[in-house]
Amino acid sequence: MAKKKAAKPQRLPTKRQLSRWEQERKRQRIILGVGIFIIVAVLSIIGTGWYLGQYQPMQQTAIKVNDTEFSMKYFVEMLKAHGGDQPAAYTLSLADMVIKNIEQHELVRQQALELGLSVSDEEVIKELKKAGLPDGEAYRDLVENQLLVDKLLEEYFDQQVPVTAEQRHVMAMLLESETQANEVRARLEGGESFTELAGELSLEPFSKSKQGDLGWHPREILNEWLNAPMVDYIFSAEVGALSQPVYDEEVSKSIGYWVVRVVERNEEEEEAHIQLMLLGSEALAQEIISRLEAGEDFGTLAKEFSQLKGVEENEGEYEIGPGMTSPPVDAFVFDPETEPQTLSEPIRDSDVTTEGGYWLIKVVAEDKDRKLDKDDRDLLKAKAFNEWLSSLWDDPQNQVDDSYLDLEKKSWALQRARRG
Repeated sequence: MAKKKAAKPQRLPTKRQLSRWEQERKRQRIILGVGIFIIVAVLSIIGTGWYLGQYQPMQQTAIKVNDTEFSMKYFVEMLKAHGGDQPAAYTLSLADMVIKNIEQHELVRQQALELGLSVSDEEVIKELKKAGLPDGEAYRDLVENQLLVDKLLEEYFDQQVPVTAEQRHVMAMLLESETQANEVRARLEGGESFTELAGELSLEPFSKSKQGDLGWHPREILNEWLNAPMVDYIFSAEVGALSQPVYDEEVSKSIGYWVVRVVERNEEEEEAHIQLMLLGSEALAQEIISRLEAGEDFGTLAKEFSQLKGVEENEGEYEIGPGMTSPPVDAFVFDPETEPQTLSEPIRDSDVTTEGGYWLIKVVAEDKDRKLDKDDRDLLKAKAFNEWLSSLWDDPQNQVDDSYLDLEKKSWALQRARRG
């Protein structure tokens, strides 16, 4: 049997060794503590930067409508919903539009509640799925607003709009001058078709598209299309009678006539000094040309008759180069055969807009209590809704505040939204 090896007696550390070990442990604890402190400090700095730069700004109030507040985060999400993935869309004009939309949506929601109308979550979710939109707060609110407007129109404003009203069946066409209107009137009196002539000659888009037959409408609808004096005439005119030419100074039409005088032209520099007027009819243009040829002053006549902006200051005098004016004017001015001091004939231009024209109107029939058609009722409901909406904005009881969003914050929000 082998002999057990005697165990070495454990050696106790000396006081000197104990002191050295204790110092080493203290140093390690200090180093570890400093390391942990540095890590915590770095994380704290990073966290504070994230909190101050990213989180905190998103929680700040951006818009307030009465007692309802909307955060910057909500504003950014609404910007993304409107701007989509088009970086060029994220402009200050978009920001301003979104601000007004948020405010208006909330005014509508609050007032609709007072009328007992609201939209359920189930209705919103169903519409989101139908439209293929994401289920986010911004999209929910956009869908809710549209559904709420539809509900207001059908359940509230439908009750505000009459089912029947006094109506007139109207034929109408707009012509450029009294001379032309008298010529067309004579053709109508001679048996030519109102619809055919209106479809060919009318300068007002709606009457032209309808070939002059505007159909049955109440006064409120006609007021949306025609100026008040025309509507007054329609509801006072004798049924079946064709009107004399009725002048409308406010109506716009896509036709005009230029009168040009080339004062001087520099062929080498391709520049020209011209006198220019834009007039509303060929008949007026011919009259102005006759007066100029008789010696009247161009500037004086331009200030009285020309529809060009700035004519009061420049009296129709312009320095131009090729391409700086309407193509028909350009062609006349820079035609080598156009001599200096040459006065043009009336130059017709269908790409300009001028004001003033003469109506021919015929009231075909009248009905004191005719049922409104769906399109007219829908238009009247929309009109009533818009007036109601304006009243919400005008109501001093409604407190709307977007002063939180200065230029810097709008720009910051746009940048965040653009990044997605």
